[in-house]
Amino acid sequence: MHRLRRHRVALALSLVLLPRPALAQVPTTQELLQRISALEAQLAELKALVNAPRPAGVEAAQAAEIAPEGVKPEGLKYGGVLDTYYGFNVNRPIGRVNLLRAYDVTANNFTLSQAGVLLESVPDLQAGRRFGARLDFQFGQATETLQGSPANEPRPWVYRNIFQAYGTYVFPLGQGLAVDFGKWGSSLGIEANYNKDQANYSRSLWFDYLPFYHMGARVSYRFNDVFTASYWITNGTQQTEAFNNYKDQMFGAVIAPVKSVTWTTNFYLGQEHPDVQPIQQPGAPTIPTQPGLSIVPIVPALDGRLHIFDSYATWQATPNTALSIEGDYVVSRQWNEPGPGRQTTPSHVYGGAVYARQQLTPKAAIAGRAEFVRDDGGLFSGATQSLKETTVTYEYKVAEGFLMRGEWRRDVSNAPFFLTRDVGVLNTDQQTATLGVIWWWGTKRGAW
Repeated sequence: MHRLRRHRVALALSLVLLPRPALAQVPTTQELLQRISALEAQLAELKALVNAPRPAGVEAAQAAEIAPEGVKPEGLKYGGVLDTYYGFNVNRPIGRVNLLRAYDVTANNFTLSQAGVLLESVPDLQAGRRFGARLDFQFGQATETLQGSPANEPRPWVYRNIFQAYGTYVFPLGQGLAVDFGKWGSSLGIEANYNKDQANYSRSLWFDYLPFYHMGARVSYRFNDVFTASYWITNGTQQTEAFNNYKDQMFGAVIAPVKSVTWTTNFYLGQEHPDVQPIQQPGAPTIPTQPGLSIVPIVPALDGRLHIFDSYATWQATPNTALSIEGDYVVSRQWNEPGPGRQTTPSHVYGGAVYARQQLTPKAAIAGRAEFVRDDGGLFSGATQSLKETTVTYEYKVAEGFLMRGEWRRDVSNAPFFLTRDVGVLNTDQQTATLGVIWWWGTKRGAW
């Protein structure tokens, strides 16, 4: 179309500007006026050709030549985050270790908690794009918590820095059936990974205990503005690679009866006992396989089930006040059926947490959390005990992308459990004071 326009413009100009043979007679005034009128008509036609609207589809065709479908830059979002802290433990524990913490695991230490990079392309049905993908790369102290250990991940070092990596496709069923395949952060428990999106700097006991991630496939369908249902099938809790042949499942529902209330309920069924012995320090493989892959069976292999019931709700009471509550019940069995020599006594972990956050000014906020965890059988902490935790956090957002938090926290047990400066001497509590400093940037908006 552009070429046709250029040819027509060039032709018209040539007709106007080419030299003409000398006239035998000097033109009259009337003839000159007629020629001027003809030139004005031609110029008007040229102007109309230049300013004419382009036919529908031209812009789209040209954009397709520059950026093929699915690779358009406007569909790609990115983000980076840097999370650092300094913490002090009143107990001055040996090794500067804060027990039962997910991320702030060290005391008297300037710490790089997390450095992360996010890439995301979400499906856009209005633009005709039904697929998308997301990648989260993470480095730092928190990565050791997120990725797990050989206790639940056969080869954690292979996937150490990949927190999330999944692709999405929305099938044309009703309002859209979204299917993800890959590795994603768990939605069991109200708290999530990125600190900038949480009310407190430190994570709750329940965040530390419940799964951090899963690998598999999940389906989500939004029936209406009130009800959304989901189903997962995964390798297990924190298993990028499976360590047994059982595939865990989860059934979830999100209910939003009004705009200010969101209620999530999940039921998770798994089998978290390996059927091969892990290789703790893999070297050169003794058989033709990759390092770390074990073919040494555990005989007899345990096959008891894990059940997690998790429910939490958030109420945005006012634009500046948010209240949340969470309840959890977990039972883990060594065996499914009683039998000779089988251990049938299950371990239980149950309790809950409450949260409150008040926005004081556009830049300042205060948040509080209180929780209770009963650990019967030491499934969470390694000892049968009742745990309580109280946290108060003051937040100041210097600017969008720069956040500072000051926090006081106290963990309490009904039995001596927490480390002190003296070998073999344990306290029933630990108190910490923490200063967290967080930076983030990029085109990704809202919660990550």
